[in-house]
Amino acid sequence: MARERLYVVTYDISDSKRWRNVFRLLKGFGHWMQLSVFQCRLTARRRSEMMAGLECEMNMAEDHVLIIDLGPADGVEVKVESLGKPYEAPKRQATVV
Repeated sequence: MARERLYVVTYDISDSKRWRNVFRLLKGFGHWMQLSVFQCRLTARRRSEMMAGLECEMNMAEDHVLIIDLGPADGVEVKVESLGKPYEAPKRQATVV
């Protein structure tokens, strides 16, 4: 089984159409946490696929995406502090392809 790593992906997209396209793309790779922030468990292959998709959707001169590597997904203890509306951690589920 391929090893997964845990990532936080954030983005600042200046055009609303590109923003929606990036949002839809990232929904296929991870869990939406809040506006412009996703948590993703990815193998190296899935990360490459995500990067290629982002490069197709972005305007490299105007848009910005940060991909923060938190380490091996199985060894990471995610600690989230939340103020205001309650935060519900994503539940890991099997995906059938």
